[in-house]
Amino acid sequence: MGPAASKPAPPPGLRAYSVLWGGQVASLLGTGMVDFGLSIWAWELTGRATALALVGFFAFGPTILLSPLAGVAVDRWNRKVGLILPDIAMIAAAGAFLILQWLDLIGLWQVYVLLIFAGSFQAFKFPAYSAATTVMVEKRHYGRASGMLSTAQSMSTVVAPVLAVGAYAAVGIGGVMAMDIVASMLAIIIVLIVRIPRPPRTEAGKKAEGSIWKQSAFGFRYIWERPSLLGLQLLLFTVNVVSLLGYTVIRPMILARTLDDKALLGLVYSIGGVGGVAGGVLMSVWGGPKRRVVGLVVSLALCDAFGGLLVGLGRSFLPWAAGMFLSTFFMPIANGCNQAIWLSKVGPDVQGRVFATRMLIATMGIPISMLLAGPLADYVFEPGMAAGGALAGTFGWLVGTGRGTGMSLMLVIVGIASAVVAVVAYSVRSIRDAEAILPDFKALVTATEGTSGAGEAGGDGAVPSACGEASAPTCPEGPRVPPPG
Repeated sequence: MGPAASKPAPPPGLRAYSVLWGGQVASLLGTGMVDFGLSIWAWELTGRATALALVGFFAFGPTILLSPLAGVAVDRWNRKVGLILPDIAMIAAAGAFLILQWLDLIGLWQVYVLLIFAGSFQAFKFPAYSAATTVMVEKRHYGRASGMLSTAQSMSTVVAPVLAVGAYAAVGIGGVMAMDIVASMLAIIIVLIVRIPRPPRTEAGKKAEGSIWKQSAFGFRYIWERPSLLGLQLLLFTVNVVSLLGYTVIRPMILARTLDDKALLGLVYSIGGVGGVAGGVLMSVWGGPKRRVVGLVVSLALCDAFGGLLVGLGRSFLPWAAGMFLSTFFMPIANGCNQAIWLSKVGPDVQGRVFATRMLIATMGIPISMLLAGPLADYVFEPGMAAGGALAGTFGWLVGTGRGTGMSLMLVIVGIASAVVAVVAYSVRSIRDAEAILPDFKALVTATEGTSGAGEAGGDGAVPSACGEASAPTCPEGPRVPPPG
């Protein structure tokens, strides 16, 4: 094979990536509409925070549980398959909802089943999109690409609540589902027309070969052998567990304190989405700070401080909107910094497995938080903050008393706690110096090619034997929806 034949095709670049990104904007918009619409529907049906929390639990839980297997599939398949399957599942679930509604058979448990089905396929989305990013853009654009993804997520939170409230008011939850079907179909068409190169083979990829169970475990082994990567994800795990105890009840808290004003709730979330778009655009243009870990930790602390304290302490539209805006503004910076670190440190042909495990570690506590948040609100904090309640005498001056104030107090507590967690994590060396401790996978490729002449596929991501996965301790290493991951 001649030299020309051994070189991989150059990455399509930011232009092709931008087209793919546009499709994901449509996909996220449809998903955001369903999420918001079902929250309103469940609240009208039950009037309890637990019902809203269970909507999130059944949508997100399967994604977490199946992510290791999904990561294996993403590395084995064409990246396009992993991007298309979640949208096909959303179309099927939304279509089933419409049929059941037409037959007058729809209820909470049927919705939970459909959410489990669609959530199972959402496990493919993040690892497939992340792995596609690495082979479509150059490293110097990783921060910008990550910022674009955060912008897409934030754009969904700007537009989705407005469209969902409008469609819900006009034709009910069925209209929301129909719009999701259209958005998902558009996303599928765009994925089909964009070129996504196959990743080059690396030494890490060869070591990951074997049965599907061995490959599923590879991501855990890969991260475990690199304390800095493990530390980054444990930081996010802790912040997610703490913060979601509060963030899960923001919607019912606002509805409770405004006598079920859905338009105001939609406006608060849309303004929050504007903050996310602003932060995502900033990250896309700026690319993030030179020290990504600093950007991650500081952004997490500010995000949770504003999201918990300002929203929790607020008693009207302005502080809620301001808190949501500032909280979501810093989230794309946190996510973009973390994503840029992982894109530069993990070889592209194992990113499906490693990134799926990464998401599992960061988010596996979220379903537990969602399950706890509803009952805590309904049976502990809300009764405690009612007039004459056990907590009202101590905290009434802070958040007021009456309907919704118990959930406000939950937000204040978790806002302080999660911000403290982020700051304390920075004192851990394996987290603070992660970028210096971990070598770039492309730097390792250069070393390999210089000593052995290996690297047929451009050598991208190959790991020299002196610093392979099995000998990681001898290397220089000596850790959002919506949630960060």
